[in-house]
Amino acid sequence: MVSSTPHPSRLKYLSLGVLVLQTTSLVLTMRYSRTLKEDGPRYLASSAVVTAEVLKIFTCTFLVFMENKYSLRAMNLLLKEEIVKKPVETMKLAVPAGIYTLQNNLLYVALSNLDAATYQWPTKSTGEQKVLTAGSQVVGVVAVLMACVSSGFAGVYFEKILKETKQSVWVRNIQLGLFSFLLGFLGMMVYDGQSVRQSGMFQGYNAITWTVVVLQAVGGLVVAVVIKYADNILKGFATSVSIIMSTLISYFLLNDFHPTGVFFLGAMLVIAATFLYGYQGKPANGAVKV
Repeated sequence: MVSSTPHPSRLKYLSLGVLVLQTTSLVLTMRYSRTLKEDGPRYLASSAVVTAEVLKIFTCTFLVFMENKYSLRAMNLLLKEEIVKKPVETMKLAVPAGIYTLQNNLLYVALSNLDAATYQWPTKSTGEQKVLTAGSQVVGVVAVLMACVSSGFAGVYFEKILKETKQSVWVRNIQLGLFSFLLGFLGMMVYDGQSVRQSGMFQGYNAITWTVVVLQAVGGLVVAVVIKYADNILKGFATSVSIIMSTLISYFLLNDFHPTGVFFLGAMLVIAATFLYGYQGKPANGAVKV
């Protein structure tokens, strides 16, 4: 009898490929959405993060429902057993949830400010424009560095939790999503509460915004699969490759980026590191098998 479940190694590389495509699409779409000029207010980044978490929770709940052969009773018993009756295990997910929520918000900050530098939003004088451009670059780079550090720690922590348990990765994502939703909603009300009360949580939403939200939710699910069946290092390589792809698309198709020699050096190092990490050398001809 042939199993319908994909082989772990095949699932590993499939999920890595999907992660590269998803991250590339997300970065390009998010950057476009943050620089698109419209008559109304621009959508709130904190709102997009919260909405993505809600979508992720509903998707994972449906996947758990499928795993339990479409039985509501079995799904409810499982979720109650794993989430409610194991509070210590559930609370462990609060740490990566908080870091991932911070990282997602930092991504919006980075793209918004780096885009301000790229497009050089007009000001009253040339001198003011240079100051704003430099300031935006500093804010964007700091946001990127903070996102990288937080992502690395959260990835390793989440990988440890996933690989120490036999529970479904979708149940763990529900736990993670619940904490991310609560923390994201709290952050939205603290920093954008006045805007939410005045114009609503979904102000400025359009088709591009919803595309960003869906891509971000899908990314959270794909990252969990990659960490479960591969590891956090391969996930980092996949993200690096997607950055290179995004930059090449920006250069050849969008014409809004001009790479330097430093960028090409970094790109070559990332590609070389990816191949070296995945390379398995053949034993020497004279080697004796034990």
